[in-house]
Amino acid sequence: MLASMYDASLDQFKPHYWYFSPIRYPGYYLYNYSHANHSFGTDNFKTIIQNNSYISFSPQKYDKLNWFGFSLINSWANNSYLDVIRQKHDIKPADFTSKIEPDKKDGYVFGQVTDGKHTLPGVNVIIKGTTRGTQTDFDGNFKIKAKPGETLIITYVGFQSVKLTLSTDNFYKIALSESKTALDEVVVIGYGTKKRKMIRGVAPASTERVMDNLEESVEVVEEEVIEYADKVLPAQMAEIDKEKKGEGDKNKTNMKLDIGNIAVRKNLKETAFFYPQLTTDADGNISFNFTAPESLTKWKLQLLTHTKDLAFDQKEMTVVTQKELMVIPNPPRFFRQGDTIVFSSKIANLTEKKLTGSSQLFLYDAFTNKPIDQKLGNNTGKKNFDVAAKGNTQISYTLQIPDDIQTVKYKIVAKADNFSDGEENALPVLTNRMLVTETLPLWVRSNQTKTFTLDKMKNHNSTSLKNYNLSLEVTSNPAWYAVQALPYLMEYPYECSEQTFARYYANALGSHVATSNPRIQEVFEQWKNSDGLLSNLEKNEELKSLIIQETPWLRSAQSEAEQKKRIALLFNLNKMKNELDAALRKLERMQMSNGGFPWFMGSHYPNRYITQYIITGLGHLQHLNVISNNSDKSVTKITDKALSFLDNEIYDDFKKLKKQAKNIEKRATNKAEAKRLVRAFWADNHTGTVQIQYLYMRSFFGNKPIPTKAQKAVSYFTRQSYKFWMDNNLYSKGLIALIAHRNGEKTIAEKILASLKENAVYNEELGMYWKKNQAGYFWYQAPVEIQALMIEAFSEIAADTKTVDELKVWLLKNKQTNSWKTTKATSEAVYALLLQGSNWLEDTDLVKVKIGNSTIAPEKTENINAEAGTGYFKTSWKGEEIQPEMATVTLEKNTDGIAWGTLYWQYFEDLDKITSAKTPLQLSKKLFLKENTATGEQLKKIAPGITLEIGDLIRVRIEIKVDKGMEFVHMKDMRAAGFEPVDVLSQYKWQDGLGYYQSTKDAATNFFFSYLPQGVYVFEYDLRVNNAGNFSNGITTIQSMYAPEFSSHSKGVRIEVQ
Repeated sequence: MLASMYDASLDQFKPHYWYFSPIRYPGYYLYNYSHANHSFGTDNFKTIIQNNSYISFSPQKYDKLNWFGFSLINSWANNSYLDVIRQKHDIKPADFTSKIEPDKKDGYVFGQVTDGKHTLPGVNVIIKGTTRGTQTDFDGNFKIKAKPGETLIITYVGFQSVKLTLSTDNFYKIALSESKTALDEVVVIGYGTKKRKMIRGVAPASTERVMDNLEESVEVVEEEVIEYADKVLPAQMAEIDKEKKGEGDKNKTNMKLDIGNIAVRKNLKETAFFYPQLTTDADGNISFNFTAPESLTKWKLQLLTHTKDLAFDQKEMTVVTQKELMVIPNPPRFFRQGDTIVFSSKIANLTEKKLTGSSQLFLYDAFTNKPIDQKLGNNTGKKNFDVAAKGNTQISYTLQIPDDIQTVKYKIVAKADNFSDGEENALPVLTNRMLVTETLPLWVRSNQTKTFTLDKMKNHNSTSLKNYNLSLEVTSNPAWYAVQALPYLMEYPYECSEQTFARYYANALGSHVATSNPRIQEVFEQWKNSDGLLSNLEKNEELKSLIIQETPWLRSAQSEAEQKKRIALLFNLNKMKNELDAALRKLERMQMSNGGFPWFMGSHYPNRYITQYIITGLGHLQHLNVISNNSDKSVTKITDKALSFLDNEIYDDFKKLKKQAKNIEKRATNKAEAKRLVRAFWADNHTGTVQIQYLYMRSFFGNKPIPTKAQKAVSYFTRQSYKFWMDNNLYSKGLIALIAHRNGEKTIAEKILASLKENAVYNEELGMYWKKNQAGYFWYQAPVEIQALMIEAFSEIAADTKTVDELKVWLLKNKQTNSWKTTKATSEAVYALLLQGSNWLEDTDLVKVKIGNSTIAPEKTENINAEAGTGYFKTSWKGEEIQPEMATVTLEKNTDGIAWGTLYWQYFEDLDKITSAKTPLQLSKKLFLKENTATGEQLKKIAPGITLEIGDLIRVRIEIKVDKGMEFVHMKDMRAAGFEPVDVLSQYKWQDGLGYYQSTKDAATNFFFSYLPQGVYVFEYDLRVNNAGNFSNGITTIQSMYAPEFSSHSKGVRIEVQ
């Protein structure tokens, strides 16, 4: 049997139900139709038998923050959370027994946690002084990696935390004791009846809720109302029973209870139970115990049971919890320091008579439990109210949130006649001050001196701004980051021909580059003992708005770090030779008898593109002297067979064109027209990317003669590529230029290069690149690979070192903000950066740096160590050391190559005083009042003079401008305490061709972009005004997690709600 009960209002966000249908019910229908149109013959007979089974198990998932025990809605959990804090320094030794179980795994400790009778699931077990921890499973069992002498800390809500120092035993049975400060609980006993029935529950301290006779309840209850009585004494209970029966003293006035002693509802969690521990008696009757929350709401109860032979039944019911007089507050999700907020509450009367009473709001510091009403301006005391029969009214309190409170516990109570109610909960108080990080990207080219100024730091005049930290990081020779990108592929997720060769190509080229310069191995050995091999996503955590563990990209960071560590294998020549030989043998097995390669082994048909891709790669490796065709028989065998296949394919292309020409000739009315049409046909462009790829592939094998039958075809497509080169894409133009150069057509090659230079963009920071070089879905739309091809073309055809260096600058700047993923493209890019143009790796001089009036010399400064190869170093200044003149930084580079760096200024400032920042990553935020009119939806910009009211819909519009493509970008949009998000479910979204993950949290909405291309983007989402007051709306921040120097934020504003 399976059972759960939760607040039915959660279904408004995402409906939840159990669907259980383990038995297939095959169905079929027969369709038979005949008529006598053809001598009574059968015209149509059709039989369709369907046997489809649709089985689905919908998991219940709700987004939640890990508050480590703290809750915005569960006062029971909050008090337990505070209890843990109070007892943090008074953890008692555990009550336990231990033993050695030889069959358990070495290096681990096993155990079971109980309350003395029953096992406890979800108990936290952590090793003191570490971050290693676990939780007990449903049966109270745990397993954790630990060693003798270490101390386990065991904590569980409602129980005393204990500690246990491990001995040489490996199994421990631990018993926890209930905490003395456990909160009061309320007993609710549910009874089934066919009629709507009122059930009164009494709330004495520390009692247990039991739902008995579950089987009977399941049978008859459809909707049940459970009402809570006030906390009264047994003598008073007897008087109330008499009054209910009509036996009480008619002249006796109603009892008056002190408003301060009214029992309040504290346990407000949304799930009563989920997968409870079920027990059966001797007769098979099922029962279970649970602690019912005290929320006044509608509960959804679901039950599912089945037998061994899959006979099953399901039941779904609702239970409503309510009182004659109910206090229903409307608190925000949080308070923010400096805000003014109207705390309102509805008082509902379910009786048949008008009620007159009083209410009061009590405020406490949740950590000390001391009253703080005066601090928050709650000086009104009791408030009187009148509420009509079956009606409701509202009371409100205006609060001023101070700067010295971290958490507020509120208790609001109301009493009228013999009825009373109250609710207690805790809300966090967020600071109105924020640690802001301003960034200034720095860069300098060969033989340049450049000065940069962070104007906001130099010219600020805010009296509330407090300097926190100033960091300067400089990389003197970023070309070494290309070495860190060298890929070594152990295995690939798919064993297809393409990726098998990509593994061979990347490892061969990577090993060649790594061993081409002895200094590379020397520098790598120094990196192994430093942070040089960390992923960029893992570096500079203190300068990022979000740690990598809180983003969707932790796996990406770990993968990049692992890739960098595998570079060491490229230096192992024997291992690399064995790896390359194994890859070649595998390619030989994949190659079909006709010479072509299938995409996956087992296919009956060769793939022409895959075959050209592989042979082009082999030709490229030979052209770069990475492998030798003459010395490697396997390469020769693979190449010769594939060339034969591809020569036949190009011949077939030409035969198809000849067939089309003959058909045109046949359709002509006379010989003159036929001759004219055929001539026009052959003059058209029939050369596509596949044919150009073939010609480029063939240009590597001038020593391999083209078969006679294919020579005419190759000649035709070659002339066509020369004639129509301007009609081709950027990648194809580079290929055609290299084809022409290798065929001796120097004029055409130089003309193409001249055109490419004319259409290129020249930028002092980014170097030389093409706007049309954008990523796409096709193999010829790969920006990094295209840039590497352009470097190859300008280097081989024109020997233009200056242009090649300009092209290399773009590749390095691209690496600064992106993690290269395509192994073949990465290998070619690394080759282009390191072995084409100027040799930037030879540069060992550090950039000269001056900040303010001080010169930074790492080699002469204590505690500043420049990283080997890259020359990277970072230094910082704290608080009072930071002066306005330090906002100016000068870089001087007297050698070839480029250098870059960043100045990070971190300061604390009030949210509404923060001004916007502009970097290459720019951001602006606007709020609009959304109104529905007769002409449709209208947006009115929120500005001074615009009045907001509770219930208004607010449209948030965020505009982002990106001057270069960036990976792993995080944007956080804060919101006012009086606003509620409309979209509460986190989900992946797609807008204007851009995919991103939107995560809604209590105080902000987060956006995660795995890739943010160059361009302008607008994001919109809606908020609902929930509370009146004067609020700080916070700011919006955006930052590249891969390159944190690229960040920005909006300005802070205040919001007024009437």
